[in-house]
Amino acid sequence: MKLREEMPELEGATEWLNGQLNKSELVGEKPTLIHFWSISCHLCKEAMPQINEFRDEYKDKLNVVAVHMPRSENDLNLEEIKQVAAEHDITQPIFVDSEHKLTDKFENQYVPAYYVFDKEGKLRHFQAGGSGMKMLTKRVNRVLDESEKE
Repeated sequence: MKLREEMPELEGATEWLNGQLNKSELVGEKPTLIHFWSISCHLCKEAMPQINEFRDEYKDKLNVVAVHMPRSENDLNLEEIKQVAAEHDITQPIFVDSEHKLTDKFENQYVPAYYVFDKEGKLRHFQAGGSGMKMLTKRVNRVLDESEKE
């Protein structure tokens, strides 16, 4: 995805955990952070406390959605996805993308990967990898500040 591109529709999940959302519920009211993760990704698990912090600290200002992107056959076990999500306190909605439908729409190749959309649903920031949480925090705050000024 390129910056300023529209958020894709959230379609093609093999399953939703912790509730289901669609694009129209996310766009218009507040910015959205969509993060891709996988049960086999060590960096994803390390970053999860920070993502959960965003979710809790900004719950009134920011939508947070998790996308589980399997990296191998071993990542397709739904019970294991549920178990790892519980262990890491992932209470936000999880789009289980076992067929890579949303992954393909995002043209995403990485876990962890973070997409920050403004409240109009336009992509404002993308980053991948385990480091750079300060940068992600800065970008999320910038988009939040802009949405509050409107």
